[in-house]
Amino acid sequence: MSKGFPLQPLLDLAHTRMDDAARRLGELVASEAEGQRKLEMLQNYRDEYHERFLQAVANGISADAWRNFSAFIDKIDEAIAVQQRAVESSRLRTRQGQQQWMEQRNRVKAIDTLSQRHQAAGLRLEARREQKLADEHAARQFTKRHSEH
Repeated sequence: MSKGFPLQPLLDLAHTRMDDAARRLGELVASEAEGQRKLEMLQNYRDEYHERFLQAVANGISADAWRNFSAFIDKIDEAIAVQQRAVESSRLRTRQGQQQWMEQRNRVKAIDTLSQRHQAAGLRLEARREQKLADEHAARQFTKRHSEH
């Protein structure tokens, strides 16, 4: 019987780290999607409010109402700019999370390859031992049969 894989604790740790990286990547992707959804909502709201502003202008609007519309649209534009930066930052974190996950996955693959080689070597050794025992048994049987004749 072959010994256990000496790097098994390292392989287990690599699997754990890869699972953690995958979970974190899922969180980052969800966060990025939520940020993008908020950005689109703000942009849609701005478009709708701008449309109301244009309708108000077409119907006649006071100077105060004009300033209020303009000030509010400016505030929405600021919120959009802030959200665009947040989305871009989130995209960057997601790309970094993907990179970390791929690095962890590559570590697992490398150690797993070593594990498979170790297992294959153990199986070859075990097969040789069994063959040797079978050969010895056959030789004894052969010798026993020929010595009786």
